[in-house]
Amino acid sequence: MNILMIEDNHSVCEMMAMFLKKQNWQYEFAYDGVEAEEKFNAAPDKWDVILLDLNLPKKDGMQVAADIRRVSPTVPLIMLTARDTESDQVLGLEIGADDYVTKPFSAITLIARIKALYRRSQLAKQPAEQPGTADRDFDVKTKNFRMNTKTREVFLYDQQIDDLTPKEFDLLKTLASKPRQVFTREQLLQLVWDYEYYGDERTVDAHIKKLRQKLEDLGPQVIKTVWGVGYKFDDEAD
Repeated sequence: MNILMIEDNHSVCEMMAMFLKKQNWQYEFAYDGVEAEEKFNAAPDKWDVILLDLNLPKKDGMQVAADIRRVSPTVPLIMLTARDTESDQVLGLEIGADDYVTKPFSAITLIARIKALYRRSQLAKQPAEQPGTADRDFDVKTKNFRMNTKTREVFLYDQQIDDLTPKEFDLLKTLASKPRQVFTREQLLQLVWDYEYYGDERTVDAHIKKLRQKLEDLGPQVIKTVWGVGYKFDDEAD
C-alpha cells in the first residue's frame, strides 16, 4: 500500500512512520497544502490512501481535499483534524472525505481505519465478470431498484447510477437489501464502516445527504428519514 500523509507536525509524522513501516507500507509525507497537491498531482494513481490534516500552512486542508477530489473522485481519503466542531467535520465529509480521525488520535486506531477503508476500495475495484448471462443477475431488487453487487451496476427508476463512491454503494446496498426496514445510525456505522464511531452519527448523516443528492433527479426520493430512529429504503411510493 502507498500512503500519502499530509501533516505539518513533524513529530506526528515521525510517530506514524514507525507504524506505517511496521505494516510494510510505502509512505511519503507532505508538510503543507501546496507540497501535498504537488505530490498528489505528480502521480494521482500512485496513492492507495490519503491522510490529510485540515490545519495546514500555505493552503487549507479543506481546499486540498476539494482539489484532490476533482482529480480523483474515489481515492480513499481520511481527514486528520483537531477541529471538533460539527460543521467542520460534516463539511469535510461533504467535500469528499471517506472518514475522519480527531486529534489526538491513537496510531493503532488510525491503522485500523486505513485497513478498513482500503479493503472497501479494493472491493470496489474488482473487475466485473465477462459479459454473459450473469452480468444481468441483479441480486438486490425492489419495485424500482436493481443492483448487481458483482458488476456494481445500479439502476433506479430504470436509470443507471454510475457515480457512486464505494461507501455510497455499500450504504445503498445495505438499505435496499432490506426495504422498509429502519436502520439506526449505529447499525449503519457497524454494517457499512466495519467499526463503531463511538456515537459519532454525523458520518452517516453526511453520507446520506450526498447519496440523496445523487438520487434526487431520478424520481421520488427512496431514502427516507424515520425521525428519532434512523433511515430506511422505500421505493413503493408512486
